[in-house]
Amino acid sequence: MPPPSDFAPAPNSVLELTRALIARPSLTPDDAGCQAIIAERLTPLGFQCDTLTVNGVTNLWARRGRKTPLVCLAGHTDVVPTGPLDGWTSDPFTPTIRDGYLYGRGAADMKSSLAAFVVAVERVLARGEPDGSIALLVTSDEEGPSVDGTAQIVDRLARERTTIDYCIVGEPSSVERLGDMIKNGRRGTLSGTLIVKGVQGHIAYPHLARNPIHALAPALAELTRMRWDDGNDYFPPTSFQCSNIHAGTGATNVIPGSLELLFNFRYSTASARESLLSRLEAVLRRHGVDYALVVTAHGVPFLTPKGRLVDITTQAIRDVTAVTPTLSCEGGTSDGRYIARICPEVVEIGPVNATIHKLDECVALADLDPLAEIYGQVLARLLLQDEMRRAAPSPGSNCAPAGGSAAAKPQAWGDHS
Repeated sequence: MPPPSDFAPAPNSVLELTRALIARPSLTPDDAGCQAIIAERLTPLGFQCDTLTVNGVTNLWARRGRKTPLVCLAGHTDVVPTGPLDGWTSDPFTPTIRDGYLYGRGAADMKSSLAAFVVAVERVLARGEPDGSIALLVTSDEEGPSVDGTAQIVDRLARERTTIDYCIVGEPSSVERLGDMIKNGRRGTLSGTLIVKGVQGHIAYPHLARNPIHALAPALAELTRMRWDDGNDYFPPTSFQCSNIHAGTGATNVIPGSLELLFNFRYSTASARESLLSRLEAVLRRHGVDYALVVTAHGVPFLTPKGRLVDITTQAIRDVTAVTPTLSCEGGTSDGRYIARICPEVVEIGPVNATIHKLDECVALADLDPLAEIYGQVLARLLLQDEMRRAAPSPGSNCAPAGGSAAAKPQAWGDHS
């Protein structure tokens, strides 16, 4: 499947594609046509672009080639709400260049990464035929519930017995400079609602009531002091946090009949969902709390230890930016947790994350082309024979662990709305 012989990427193609994507107001779960723009660039390169629509979420699986290894570039087109428009210096869906930055919702999270993916693929294919396959996995449900997006594609691929060998997720992982951090894993998340049962009554007659606030207080104090695990070389210790607590009718003379507490664990690979819940409930029972508990959300942790993908990505970043990245598993969850089910090596590398989800979100113009170059070098070292021979990273890198126009419609893969 030879690449087009007359292909040559435009000098500012990362910038122009990023601007075209920002101009689409793709608030979760609306893709707003972003994936069609991407598919229009990929189809002439020999990609089969399939769309899977689930409950209003648009997902794109674009693959070129059938050989192994299969290298996947993964990301999302959806963005978070803008917040108050009068707080923006320019319209969030009118991409605007100002003082060396490109402003707009999704500029950093993560439409610049998607544009850099496409340009990187174009550049690699212009150099030769890969010894393997390339895929892009794109969803419009990462910033929302994240149940009808990447998870659905991975389920579909698993049923088809398709595995991915290496995956680069374009999340904005950099902190101060492009490439200064690689996310090689993410903590798990476990959220729940705890209902403490009491007996409502007059505050002057506490012997005729049972106060759920008083019942929970000693147990909650113990839970917040507990050391759930010690973490490991890649993950910090597991944390337990309460995000919301409510009890009472609003009246000052009524003992409430129940209490609702929302909690969350961010946990490392040193713990598991079952053990965390078991220990939590043991504390509640020991303090005699009458309760009901419902798990409301769960995502497993994943980890890619140092190996081929981490080493190659580290070297690509060094070559392009002269920065040696730090390995980190900090931060929130990402779709990498789903992809890790069918892919043994997953890393995240993307732009500086200082303005993501904020007013006046932006990305540095000077980082756009280097980002595509990083992705391109990783692809080349994994898939082009000359680069594969050159790459062969030595064991143990120095990376240190840390605490537009109307587009063609892609082929429909299935509609589960």
